[in-house]
Amino acid sequence: MDEPEITQAMINAYDEYTHLTLDRRSFMDRLTKLAGSAGAAAVIAPMLAANKAGAEMIAADDKRLVAKDVTYPGGAGEMKGYLVEPKDASGKLGAVIVIHENRGLNPHIRDVARRMALEGFIALAPDFLSPQGGTPENEDKARDMFSTLDRAATIANAEATLTYLTRLDNSNGKVGVIGFCWGGGLVNDFATKSPELKAGVAYYGAQPRAADVPGIKAALMLHYAGLDDRINAGIDAYKKALQENGKAFQIFVYDGVNHAFNNDTSSARYDKEAADLAWSRTVEFLKKNLS
Repeated sequence: MDEPEITQAMINAYDEYTHLTLDRRSFMDRLTKLAGSAGAAAVIAPMLAANKAGAEMIAADDKRLVAKDVTYPGGAGEMKGYLVEPKDASGKLGAVIVIHENRGLNPHIRDVARRMALEGFIALAPDFLSPQGGTPENEDKARDMFSTLDRAATIANAEATLTYLTRLDNSNGKVGVIGFCWGGGLVNDFATKSPELKAGVAYYGAQPRAADVPGIKAALMLHYAGLDDRINAGIDAYKKALQENGKAFQIFVYDGVNHAFNNDTSSARYDKEAADLAWSRTVEFLKKNLS
């Protein structure tokens, strides 16, 4: 059987389902119309979604790393996260907070944290659903939980995560952050509030209010997908505010790719060329700002 064609309209419908107003039934109804049959829609839906089975590029027990689940003080309660460090690092290291998408701390984000640690950083992927008991197995439930998070409390938990990392014995005290989708938006908001953050990398993240941009102290690298009209609508205003306030930033737009192009567990949206280029730029940027 030939692999079904995945159109941009299908990807846009999935984006609306995961980020905006569609519930699962409405999404499947729309996908059925676009695909031509319920059978075709049933085949295409998993190709649009993230596949947990494909989340691991770096094995969880990779001998080059020391990885563990940790608990630490949050802004107003307990935070949980996944901490990964290079096993044989010499000297103190910069630290990177790895912020998940609106599906929570899942296997893919844990894998991204391991990738970051292999680049020579202490990497911590917090679970920002910790105040609600942590990330559930059901991704639709996780998505719904994000809508109830208080943004100020979430930023306070990000700042508490930064503080925790600065106090680790092998930390050099410099902390950056990288985030994807929901996490990319949090990177932008967090940067407007944190005086100690050194570097922020936002992948296809919603932009902060222009009025908050003067508070940014960190250097920023902003990655956007060329086909991501929903998020890209805010680029020009953000760029203008950053320029007017003399902030250090870089913006990269990757033509012809979709929102979530870095997520290699989603075969329909992942773009290896763009993901590899963005990652190389990110690592170079973080090494420059956190060494």
